[in-house]
Amino acid sequence: MTVDALEYHRRTKHSPKSVREGQPGLDFDIKPRPYKVYADLPSVPLADSIRPPQQPALSAVAEPTPDGVVPADGEESRVDRLDRETVATLCYYAAGITKRIELRNRSKLFRAASTTGALYHVDLYAVCGDRPRLEAGVYHFDPRTFSLDVLRAGDFRGVLAAASGDDAVGDAPLSIVATSTWWRNAWKYEERTFRHAFWDSGTTLANLLAVAHALDLRAEVVAGFADRPVADLLGVDPEREAPLEIVPIGVGDGGDGGDGGAGDTASDAAAVDPIDPDTEPLSPTEREYPLLYEAWDAGALEDGAAAALWRSDGPSAADSIGTRDAGDRARVPLEPVGPETASSRPLHETIRRRGSCRQYDPDPISFRKLSTVLDRAVRGVAMDCRRADDRRGASNERADAPRRPSRNGARPLSFCDPYLVANGVEGLESGSYHYHPEAGELERLRSGDYRQEATHLALDQRLGGDAAACLYFLTDLEAVVDALGDRGYRVAQLEAALTAGRLYLATYAHRALGGTGLTFYDDLVTEFFAPRAAGQTPLFLYTIGRPA
Repeated sequence: MTVDALEYHRRTKHSPKSVREGQPGLDFDIKPRPYKVYADLPSVPLADSIRPPQQPALSAVAEPTPDGVVPADGEESRVDRLDRETVATLCYYAAGITKRIELRNRSKLFRAASTTGALYHVDLYAVCGDRPRLEAGVYHFDPRTFSLDVLRAGDFRGVLAAASGDDAVGDAPLSIVATSTWWRNAWKYEERTFRHAFWDSGTTLANLLAVAHALDLRAEVVAGFADRPVADLLGVDPEREAPLEIVPIGVGDGGDGGDGGAGDTASDAAAVDPIDPDTEPLSPTEREYPLLYEAWDAGALEDGAAAALWRSDGPSAADSIGTRDAGDRARVPLEPVGPETASSRPLHETIRRRGSCRQYDPDPISFRKLSTVLDRAVRGVAMDCRRADDRRGASNERADAPRRPSRNGARPLSFCDPYLVANGVEGLESGSYHYHPEAGELERLRSGDYRQEATHLALDQRLGGDAAACLYFLTDLEAVVDALGDRGYRVAQLEAALTAGRLYLATYAHRALGGTGLTFYDDLVTEFFAPRAAGQTPLFLYTIGRPA
């Protein structure tokens, strides 16, 4: 029996009782390795191929659209520049090993993006046509060796195009597919891993999109596709490892229809020869959590036609599902700095600096810095289910310019409402707020010091109360699932996590700021922000402050 999204979410809610009566402890003897290791596959080394993206991080994360820069007459095409070095750069700054820390005489390796428990269950696969210094093929990115494992030789972009029923995928010279290996996260988090699949792929893809946009490459997240043809292409079994998202990068050549090229039909995609490459065991024993596969399977799409139909039901840029209208309470306009005075820390340095803050200093942060982080990060995400015709055109407005009231009714977020608890922000009265990013304003819901409440909501973790501000993303899941089916659950989680990933980057672009995501008591968060948040449920909690 398949469990639906709403039932899955209900079963995996945290409450003080569920946490108190949770698992007795972790069995470190069966802790899975954080890498997928193939037993015997050829590989393409990437160690000499990184091009650090120099664009300021605040500018890169502020780009919400999928559009790259169109080259001027006589300028080299961006497609021509999408070579092995570009693939290496994209993969490294999204999922590569960027930091090594010595702890208790052991080296702990950290990746480019934040993931729950530092368990790194999200893998990236590259599907491309012939590129400079990289032949057409299907590859797995191995951060351990910083190389591409060769799964298939040939141009199989047509499989992705047919599975998605999406012209953007067919036009792209490269697509990155993100997957989750359930056990690598479920070892610690058990049945909540399906939530974490989208939390952690979201923060990873936030990095990927920022790097692509910094390189002037078109990139967006495709959440609608036939799942099993993509799993078959990658040689993965969805009961253990399942595809989550496709990110087409670049535009221009669309394939030639040969050997799985972009001209293939849906029936051709379904008929791709199966592969089952040997991999080394993740751990001596793997425990099964059937609920994870059931939740994934409930949202699976059958073919490209179903994916295109699902996508057509998505909101336009002017619509939202699952959010709440603004009220008539007092408004506080944000005060973000402009591009001339904003932090110029390059994106590559920001990603390498990023961490997950484990202790906050009690000193407050400035309202202007908080405003700048919110302004740049909460601008919407480039996702297939929220396209509109005006989003494909070029804009004359700088991506890193401070927000103005929305133009043409465009909304930054389609599924999530950001709510804020401010306890340590200079120039902002302590209290709870509903953030309206389209207007660049905070609507004050209640005034007061809520450090004790913020600690309690965050599973009684001191970080919640010590943070200068806590940002919660909530949605009305019943409305989302009613509009977009069980797959809508994925995109709501993903929108929140992608935005949180951008918050990480915008935070760490500032020398004196730090941030981290925290888990929460679901229903207590809803109650705290009631009556505005009545009927909504939290999807992500991000905290920001001054690192101790």
